[in-house]
Amino acid sequence: MEAGVIKPVLIEEEMKSSYLDYAMSVIVSRALPDVRDGLKPVQRRILYAMDELGLRYNSPYKKSARIVGEVLGKYHPHGDAPVYEAMVRMAQDFTMRYPLIDGQGNFGSMDDDPPAAMRYTEARLAKIAEEMLVDIDKDTVDFMPNFDDSLKEPVVLPARLPNLLVNGSSGIAVGMATNIPPHNLAEICDAISYLIENPEADIDELLEIVKGPDFPTGGIVLGGQGIRNAYATGQGKVVVRARIVEESTKSGRHNLIITELPYQTNKAALVEKIAELARERRIEGIAEVRDESDRHGMRIVVGLRKDAQAGKVINNLYKYTAMQSAFFINMLALVDGQPQVVSLKEALNCYINFRREVITRRSQFELQKAKERAHILEGFRIALDHLDEVVQTIRKAETVESARTGLMEKFGLSQAQAQAILDMQLRRLARLEQQKVMEEYGEVVKNIAYLEDLLANPKKILFLIQQDVMELKKEYGDKRRTTVSSEEVEEFHEEDLIPHQDVVITVSEQGYIKRTPVSAYQKQHRGGVGVTGMVTRDTDMVRHCVVADTHDDLFLFTNRGKMYKLKVYDIPQDTSRATKGTALAGLISIDPKEQVTATVAARTLPDGAFIVMATSMGMVKKTRVESFASVRSSGIIAMKLRSGEELVGADIVSDKDEVMLVTRNGQAIRFAVKGIRPTSRTSGGVRGIRLGAGDCVVALVTVNVGADLLTVTEKGFGKRTPMKNFPLHRRGGKGVMAHRLNEKTGKLIAARVVAPSEHIIIISSRGSAIRIPVDEEIACQGRATLGVHLKRLEPDDRVASVACIYRPENKEGE
Repeated sequence: MEAGVIKPVLIEEEMKSSYLDYAMSVIVSRALPDVRDGLKPVQRRILYAMDELGLRYNSPYKKSARIVGEVLGKYHPHGDAPVYEAMVRMAQDFTMRYPLIDGQGNFGSMDDDPPAAMRYTEARLAKIAEEMLVDIDKDTVDFMPNFDDSLKEPVVLPARLPNLLVNGSSGIAVGMATNIPPHNLAEICDAISYLIENPEADIDELLEIVKGPDFPTGGIVLGGQGIRNAYATGQGKVVVRARIVEESTKSGRHNLIITELPYQTNKAALVEKIAELARERRIEGIAEVRDESDRHGMRIVVGLRKDAQAGKVINNLYKYTAMQSAFFINMLALVDGQPQVVSLKEALNCYINFRREVITRRSQFELQKAKERAHILEGFRIALDHLDEVVQTIRKAETVESARTGLMEKFGLSQAQAQAILDMQLRRLARLEQQKVMEEYGEVVKNIAYLEDLLANPKKILFLIQQDVMELKKEYGDKRRTTVSSEEVEEFHEEDLIPHQDVVITVSEQGYIKRTPVSAYQKQHRGGVGVTGMVTRDTDMVRHCVVADTHDDLFLFTNRGKMYKLKVYDIPQDTSRATKGTALAGLISIDPKEQVTATVAARTLPDGAFIVMATSMGMVKKTRVESFASVRSSGIIAMKLRSGEELVGADIVSDKDEVMLVTRNGQAIRFAVKGIRPTSRTSGGVRGIRLGAGDCVVALVTVNVGADLLTVTEKGFGKRTPMKNFPLHRRGGKGVMAHRLNEKTGKLIAARVVAPSEHIIIISSRGSAIRIPVDEEIACQGRATLGVHLKRLEPDDRVASVACIYRPENKEGE
């Protein structure tokens, strides 16, 4: 373009051209590592500048500001903050698997604390970093002018250390990003050696050696297939989990101890997140969180409550915090100056090819130097063989130039040989020194022969590479920190972590609920006092008792016609019977004035089934289970009630079933479920039984033709009556007598369907419980009988509830 002439261009063309130039500059000169030495330009310049400053691993530290200034002034014309940040990262043992810089002072922490200012910290090269620079003075790599063409800097470091793979790299360029995980040095060295011997090795063979990433912070890598895909293609995802161990305290509580975290996880933020989840009750069972980490290692203590389930807490910690995170592998590096995604095998081959080139250039350099030295030593030999003549020639010469010329003409020496003889010290003329010259000449000749043979035989160069990596392994190799697990990552459900167990659930009148293993209730003979089943206040009484599996859903029906749902394992467990349990209000949003009047436990709600409900006034209702599929924590309406009416019973049935209503005065009616028309949740019921004066319904049961009806009175009397003794009626009648009552027996309090192999648990209003085998202790009697004494009660105590254990005793806990 001519001076002073403005040439218009299309802005889109200029933007395209300029942006491409900018993008390539960022890709090549800033963000991506070179596949050969695994370094970005700023990292390479820092290491080279420190080497030029003489900051070896055994030399005194120098101020970081001095090092940063050296890098900025000579090689890196950018800001001081990015240079110092890059230097800090190379010194952090939680960022680099093998730190390249030995820092002194505050270089940051896993809590994301910032490092001290560069005027305070000091640094020098780590011992392993010198492996990156070895032989740099032997023409092993190309040099290029620095930014102002006043100095030379290396294009790449000789990198005896396979840094790209052992320390990894991450960076965001323009339109692309790299994320290479760190690996164990011993495994990478073994893989290089194996690949040299077996160039055709496939990815599966290499994976036998390189197990997976080895992060400086440890952790557990899950998913063998994810690792294979990432190493085969250069791109993939692995899931990393924190390492957790359980620890028991002297007080009997359990703690979760977190000793390792996923790579690049902020420890302080994690501790705060766990505490927040515990405060908001998004993770149940955590009592406290504290960070006890010190210079000896990481230790985050998650204290659990006594009723907490450790497996469930661990699963939720993995689910809701950074204790489980995905590491996306993208092995993007500069290959021949161009960005390229490389597989594990390609990365190893790039290292091998580069080291072959480095050793070749080093050998050529050393061969040239050896030949030059041999040439000089040959001149010394000639001079020593003709020592007197040489001395005489020099003495006769008037100038150095004439002496040099005279030696060259008389003895056939080259200019370099003649000059070396002139520069030789007189002490070298001693006989011992002459012998040393001859010995040195012999050694140099041998070295020349070795180097020529080495350069002529590529296999010997590969053997040298093997020797190098084995020396690195011996000197710097260490044990793997990250455990690699072949198990694939699955979305755990809470049920997966909770064992199946039969439990007794009790609900008190004032809204306390507890879960106790069935094994806590031992079998006893009828007529006994029993054992404590639930500690209640003087004004509180047990109202309900049901046996369920820990994986069941518990449906709670209240006197106001509402239904709530709980997972049985969400109810805090008490291994002791002698506790009052947990307030229901802490588990569901139940009104303080509501009382639970019916409980149903079920694993699933079967398709086509119904929930049938009964009220104290003898009304019944049938609603499809689909209407109860979604239950909010605040509950849903199950049945519309009239004034003074309460819901007293509920069960899951089909249209093939029959149900029975049992009243407080001992009456019972049996009728078919299909005789009840299905209605919506918010509707009322139809008449199920016609009640006498002062009577009310106390139980709704589903008929099992081969079983018996167990009836228990408030004063502890009970009996079982065969179902065949109860004729089938149409709903709405008065029914028949189910249990003859008098003052001694008291009113009927409960009715259950039982089989001979089952056991029952009777709970009194004061929390006393007794477990009785049905076939051994409870006789079969007719309908119009008083029954037998099942439980002895205190004068002011009454039977509150009866539950059946659905599995024989020898199968508990299955």
